[in-house]
Amino acid sequence: MVTNDDFVRANRRGRNLREKVPIVVAARYASKVGRIVLSLSSGLEITFPLECAEGLEHASSAELKQIEISPSGLGIYFPKLDVDLYMPALLEGSLGSRKWMAARLGALGGSSTSTAKRRASRANGKLGGRPRRSAAG
Repeated sequence: MVTNDDFVRANRRGRNLREKVPIVVAARYASKVGRIVLSLSSGLEITFPLECAEGLEHASSAELKQIEISPSGLGIYFPKLDVDLYMPALLEGSLGSRKWMAARLGALGGSSTSTAKRRASRANGKLGGRPRRSAAG
């Protein structure tokens, strides 16, 4: 059961966080460049491409036009997509769930090329390539 003390503690944590982190004062979708633009209370503007935020990567311009700023200024919400982004996580570079971020990092790692990786691939190809999976495995 949630008590009044729980609300008091949550409000105190929120106030403390707002003192440490800039809050969002304006948000818009810049359709010409395909980026979300956030103006912060510190005077900085942060922009990021859609593919960097979970839930925005396949959104249409119409879905991105409407952006709401949370009353605390610590989050933004896209009502047509039902997507929330949390400002402190955004500043840390986390624009999605852990699972989504891990999948993106894994895809980047798998697509990297290096001299050592190319050599290993060529050597493996000379040996007949990747071994076939056995029926038991």
